[in-house]
Amino acid sequence: MSRTYVGMPAFPRAAARAVDDAVLRANLRRATHTIRDRRAAAVAELADWAQLRTAAAAIKDRTLRHLDHYLLRLEENVTRAGGTVHWAADADEANRIVTRLVRDTGEREVVKVKSMTTQETGLNAALEEAGIRAYETDLAELVVQLGDDLPSHLLVPAIHRNRAEIRELFRDRMGAWGRPAPEGLTDRPAELAEAARLHLREKFLRAKVAVSGANFMVAETGTLVVVESEGNGRMCLTLPETLISVVGIEKTVPAWRDLEVFLQLLPRSSTAERMNPYTTMWTGTTDGDGPSAFHLVLLDNGRSDALADVTGRQTLRCIRCSACLNVCPVYERAGGHAYGSPYPGPIGAVLTPQLRGTASPLEQSLPFASSLCGACYEVCPVAIDIPEVLLHLRERVVEGGEATVRGVRTVVRPARRRALEGAAARAAGLVLDHPAALRRAQRLLYRTRGLHPRRLPGPGRAWSAARDLPPVPEESFRDWWARTRGDGAGRGGTA
Repeated sequence: MSRTYVGMPAFPRAAARAVDDAVLRANLRRATHTIRDRRAAAVAELADWAQLRTAAAAIKDRTLRHLDHYLLRLEENVTRAGGTVHWAADADEANRIVTRLVRDTGEREVVKVKSMTTQETGLNAALEEAGIRAYETDLAELVVQLGDDLPSHLLVPAIHRNRAEIRELFRDRMGAWGRPAPEGLTDRPAELAEAARLHLREKFLRAKVAVSGANFMVAETGTLVVVESEGNGRMCLTLPETLISVVGIEKTVPAWRDLEVFLQLLPRSSTAERMNPYTTMWTGTTDGDGPSAFHLVLLDNGRSDALADVTGRQTLRCIRCSACLNVCPVYERAGGHAYGSPYPGPIGAVLTPQLRGTASPLEQSLPFASSLCGACYEVCPVAIDIPEVLLHLRERVVEGGEATVRGVRTVVRPARRRALEGAAARAAGLVLDHPAALRRAQRLLYRTRGLHPRRLPGPGRAWSAARDLPPVPEESFRDWWARTRGDGAGRGGTA
């Protein structure tokens, strides 16, 4: 059975285990620093990067404001071009649709283009339960699949593996999935890539059904776009007889001219390339060219709920470039699996709670999986203010109350620790609202400073374990002012 993220622990517990793994931390540090340095150099080549970023945010915001209109236009144009559009309210419905479509072909295996959306829905596990085997064809996704593992990065799903580990996986597991690894395989990248190429080629030539996602959908023409670096996507999108694409509704752009902006931003932000080596575009079906049957499954799965959130909807601008992961100090140490979702890092910390709701401990913990340093916002090519959304979601977790999840109004109860934080804030508010009480509390604090512990007890223990408590001065500012100025300001209670 394919592994899923279901039932994973909250971020603090999962991150604690990851931080203790020295090999994982070294793999992450080496990979993320390399990617972000190359990205910075690629971005610096464009004098109008800031303007492109602003334009992309504006295009996305306009599309999201009128998403209903553009989705209907997209459906109309895909249908006119010979494709079939299916609407899926949630992951289960999307998986049922894809499973039925594959069964209707009579086939029992599919090849897959790398797709975050099908990771989100858990499609591979659903197909396996139906007796259908899905083969990942992206090199990193192949590594993850052979290792019965889970992706840990948007762009490089096997970033947590080093070359020696990949060699062992290929040598030990590749034969169970098809053509075995060559004898004498080393951990040289060229040899590993060649082993994967030989293993996958027989699947490309045999497969009758392919499953993909899409980076963009153009409402104006019904065109779908996939960008990639290896060519496996091109093989899956052109050779099989049936193509099924599962795409989130937010991937829509209004017109062809909008692609100019995103096709400059995405490759530089993700792979640090001026242009993706393979950019595949298709519109419906064409006799004698490519798949003879095309199905588009439009996935909501919480996106409409996020769209209804005025502050949080900017998260739906995301083009899955992974730039935010590569600069995040928390991701670099904790890794992607700690986020308990196909969407790790800063974008996952805001996207997952919006798609799933904040009713469980995992989703409640994710908005706090950040130092709020702001590096993610600085590198985001579509200007998502991730720190702003994190604070917005933290407020939702602390305050609780009503929220919309899958179109249903539910009550989100604050976590126990968040409730204690709220109680502490209310107590501080009572003191700060009464100057006389504040003055007495300050004097009590500095007169007992010799008795203060170095670490807080109870719920504050975890906070003070990583921080020094500030030293208490010998007197309060009010008393110092009254003593040095002698104008009675310390006694009046209004200074």
